[in-house]
Amino acid sequence: MAWDINSLSGVFGEDNTFVVSKEGECLIVTNEDGVDAFVSVCGSQIVMEVSLFAASSVSDVNVLNAEILKTHQLLPLSSICVSEIDGTDYYLAFGALSSESKAETINIEVETLFQNVPDFLEAYRDHLK
Repeated sequence: MAWDINSLSGVFGEDNTFVVSKEGECLIVTNEDGVDAFVSVCGSQIVMEVSLFAASSVSDVNVLNAEILKTHQLLPLSSICVSEIDGTDYYLAFGALSSESKAETINIEVETLFQNVPDFLEAYRDHLK
């Protein structure tokens, strides 16, 4: 079965530690720490993103980018990208998986993303102003 936004909301709703809301074609999954993951279905992929920090808060973007390219693979199932949100560039932690994935796999992906956020922030905090 291929997931869509409406059917995905039921997957995250099974875990009572998450609060799930829908905004347009995106789900906002909030964990018990108040961290929001934005989840969307893009063709054959489910993409989950968490904002880490604005690029404007980075001391030297080139140095941070070089370090991210060398180290981001140390955390499982998540990567980092830069994306523009409302005219501002942000570093995001993200995970992507097939829209044919099992519900259990989707939950593992979002749980792992939430677990990786503090580790990404700790790993790159020396690069923040």
